[in-house]
Amino acid sequence: MMKTTLITGGAGGIGTALCVGFAKAGCHVAVHYHTKREKAEQLAETLRRSYGVKAAAVQADVADRESVNRMFDEVDKHFGGVDILINNAGVAQQKLFTDITETDWRRMTGVNLDGVFYCCQEALRRYMLPRHIGVILNISSMWGQVGASCEVHYSAAKAAVIGLTKALAKEVGLSGVRVNAIAPGVVTTEMMADFDEATLQALREETPLNTLGTPKDIADAAVFLCSGKAGFITGQILGVNGGFVI
Repeated sequence: MMKTTLITGGAGGIGTALCVGFAKAGCHVAVHYHTKREKAEQLAETLRRSYGVKAAAVQADVADRESVNRMFDEVDKHFGGVDILINNAGVAQQKLFTDITETDWRRMTGVNLDGVFYCCQEALRRYMLPRHIGVILNISSMWGQVGASCEVHYSAAKAAVIGLTKALAKEVGLSGVRVNAIAPGVVTTEMMADFDEATLQALREETPLNTLGTPKDIADAAVFLCSGKAGFITGQILGVNGGFVI
């Protein structure tokens, strides 16, 4: 039986690589988007055409529970459920801590943390706990492990995702569900668009492998962690960061 994977933030840089990686591995793919409808629908069409899998774009604001519930209703219609949930949707912002507004804080925690909470709850309630099988993979960040100056709200939300991952893995393990996280390092996506070349070069030099990551690096690790080859791995945080954080 082919497995179905729901990938939040599927129309973004890392998200697109995740969608392609899982389609290549033979999974049906639900491509979640918030505002990038055209991009998500084009990606779903590409997955269907290129890899012969079922693929559909599904919309939600992951920071809103009712919106998430409606997205899962759509997933039910298209696929009849999900076997793998990847919580990849995220936002980032660089700002001095004293300049962070309540709106900034709520948006950061809403998308990066509340969204993980809502999606995990729905996937577990609807499919994984009743079926006694499933895999959840959360995309955190190395800044959730060590913190980043001028990204306190981002670091706090991503650190919370790590805590959620470890605790949830302990809770649902007996139900046959595995929960892990990837903590990416510096990855070349549109989130990096505001960084100038001097900053990017400095980040390369701080990375022991002396290179920046690609979305495919994250996707390759994700496919492994969600596969049968990782069947004895749960509650773990895999750093895919070129050695930046060890």
